[in-house]
Amino acid sequence: ISSQRKVMLPVSGTRSGHINNNGAYRNSGQPILDFLNRVFHYPQMDLEYTFWQMFYLCVDPTRVYRTTSYRKQTKNQWARDDPAFIVILFTFLAISSLGFAIAFHFGNNTITTPINSDSALELTTKIPNKWIEITKLMFWTCFVDFITFGIIIATTCWFIANRYLRVHGLHTVEQHVEWLYSFDIHCNSFFPLFLMLYVLQYFCIPILIQPGVVPRLISNTLYAVALSYYYKITFLGYKSLPFLQNTVYFIFPIGLIVIGWIVSLIVGFNCSIFVMNFYFGRSGVL
Repeated sequence: ISSQRKVMLPVSGTRSGHINNNGAYRNSGQPILDFLNRVFHYPQMDLEYTFWQMFYLCVDPTRVYRTTSYRKQTKNQWARDDPAFIVILFTFLAISSLGFAIAFHFGNNTITTPINSDSALELTTKIPNKWIEITKLMFWTCFVDFITFGIIIATTCWFIANRYLRVHGLHTVEQHVEWLYSFDIHCNSFFPLFLMLYVLQYFCIPILIQPGVVPRLISNTLYAVALSYYYKITFLGYKSLPFLQNTVYFIFPIGLIVIGWIVSLIVGFNCSIFVMNFYFGRSGVL
């Protein structure tokens, strides 16, 4: 009895893509398109697993990255195919930025005098303007702080990892860092930073923006710890890939953060005051 074997014919045409390990053609941009498509399909999101990841990113981030090898074996990709993490983090950012905006735009504007016709007209003019400022802040936080800077950081790390850190073996299958995995690492690293700088700082802001050595020490230490933890999780993300070497380079920015922390304390620079002035000082709130 003769056995039949499938023969994969060469793929013709000018489409950009690659042949995966199973011999099937796969467009190089298809994982990103599939990922974006799932953003609008809420029932397909695994929220329980997402919250599990968020918890362990704060207490044991190495445990989160152990699942990447399992994902590679089962789905043939290092990156998540579930957008739930980004959707939830994006929602948290919108809520936190709304809280900051309301606190700074409306918190110190309690009406203590009778409202006459002139003041009523001024109030009806100011309130829509304030909501415009709030909307702009929410847009900036979500689409610039998180998405735009995340794309820049992920693309930079993706380029460095593929160009300089990959191990080239004669008898091994050549592998590359997926761009979507680099953005996953940014999202993982950003979540603990979000808790420290968007949540914890919110409740401590009345203390942090006060003049003096102690508020400056607490504020600058909070920023130094948050940024250092960001790069630690970034380092762990690339370290988990078996085909990369010298990933310790991703942790080097922590040294610069420590130097910046020392210098900021010496020169009297308060990170919280600088950031609050950047976001709210131009609006005349601070």
